[in-house]
Amino acid sequence: MTTNVKNGPKYTLVIEGKDYDWNKDTITPADIARLGGWDLAQGVIEIDKDNNELTVDVKEVIDIKPGQSFGKKHRWKRG
Repeated sequence: MTTNVKNGPKYTLVIEGKDYDWNKDTITPADIARLGGWDLAQGVIEIDKDNNELTVDVKEVIDIKPGQSFGKKHRWKRG
């Protein structure tokens, strides 16, 4: 599977409260855990715009949506 690299603006991801720039239009739970500094075995939880938490399957490929701004950034934490 090929992931496209964006030449335009980067995405801003929030992992455990810290902002990370991301240039690809997809991300995996392994990428999130690596950026966040924890072992994937601890799990990854996505936090949506309404603060609902969803455990992410470790095999999932997550689409990053453009146009996310403050308060609507893509957010994750260890699970």
